[in-house]
Amino acid sequence: MTANVSLWQNVQVAIAALGASQVVSGVTKASPGVATYVGTDPSDGDYLYFTAQGMTQIDGRVFRADNVNSGSDTLELESEATTLYDTFTAGTMQPLSFSTTLATATNVSASGGDFDFIDISTIHSPVKSQIPGAANPATYTFENLWDVSDAGLIALKAASLTKSIRAVRFSFSNGQKLLFAGYVGATLLPTGQGQDKVTTSVVITMFGTPTVLAT
Repeated sequence: MTANVSLWQNVQVAIAALGASQVVSGVTKASPGVATYVGTDPSDGDYLYFTAQGMTQIDGRVFRADNVNSGSDTLELESEATTLYDTFTAGTMQPLSFSTTLATATNVSASGGDFDFIDISTIHSPVKSQIPGAANPATYTFENLWDVSDAGLIALKAASLTKSIRAVRFSFSNGQKLLFAGYVGATLLPTGQGQDKVTTSVVITMFGTPTVLAT
């Protein structure tokens, strides 16, 4: 089997603000999970930002809608198996339009996302035992060419100033996608060294966990 290798080449980084909130009355434990919503019908392929109580595994995450049924006001969370998740009690969804792209990124690095482990060792065992606790927030840092006309940089700075959540979509040339949402830190201050390009940094701290799609 040949791996579907992704390259940091011809990668699109798209940014979306959160649209109007709609009530989600239920999410099933299934593969994929099915959400019941109130209000405007999305279309297959639309991206949605979810908040959730109870089923915390989908809280603060971005999903793509599939098999939307406008008659029953239901949609599938594409490729997301919720079978073993906690029981949903309340939540919302907000439509996303990835209409703004970042065109100046030269380097992308990720940090965090590691788990704190809780020691549950007893006096009876010769070997310590641990269980996973909470995950630390994951952070993406982008180094960008300092181009203050870049629509992506402008949108990220605006989000930083208003302390607003933004959704981000990485689309790789082989079709694979990474989706997440988070808070933005962007000042657009220029940095660099003599005889080199002028750059500026943007940091996005994830709220919730990322979603991956094969296509």
